[in-house]
Amino acid sequence: MGILFKVKIKNIIIYPLGGITKFEMPVNIEKYKELLILLMGPLFQVLAYCVLLLILPSYRETITFYHLNILLFNLLPIYPLDGGKILNIFISEFMPFKKSLILSIIISYLTSILLFVKLDKKLLNIIIMELLLIILITKEYRKINYIYNKFLLERYLNSYRFRRVNIIKNEENMYRDHRHLLKKEGKYYTESEFLTKKYKKS
Repeated sequence: MGILFKVKIKNIIIYPLGGITKFEMPVNIEKYKELLILLMGPLFQVLAYCVLLLILPSYRETITFYHLNILLFNLLPIYPLDGGKILNIFISEFMPFKKSLILSIIISYLTSILLFVKLDKKLLNIIIMELLLIILITKEYRKINYIYNKFLLERYLNSYRFRRVNIIKNEENMYRDHRHLLKKEGKYYTESEFLTKKYKKS
């Protein structure tokens, strides 16, 4: 799906129980494209699960156990897991981009805490998993300004032709998949004019 949408593949990492494909994905990629790319991971896992059951029917219980655990874990609403990224796509439909990132991180922390409360805290692997999740979420929290600045810089360097238009009062109210008119001191500026002025100053 990434190749179909001409998204550059950074690398593919293979693990004993699965793998990760890392993309050099623009922040301003259309939401439906990012959603389809994200959904292909879980879909492929389901297909692989079905194939494994056909090849190794006697290991059905073990295969099902690992399949469900990996699938459900990956779909948790925790950023940067696939579930967290999918949640962020839906949130960004109703909120400005930067605010959607912040809310996604808040939901990620709350989900992680709830998960820890519900699971057996006596198991060492649960404690390690919780610590890793907190570290991952915190790393993403620290990258919010970087991601947001990349979001703006991409818009400055590229001519995106989004159909929807918003009138906003400051740059932090910019939405994904929208063009913007900025109203400042009674004057209107196109997004291009505003960003050109911003980056020429810097």
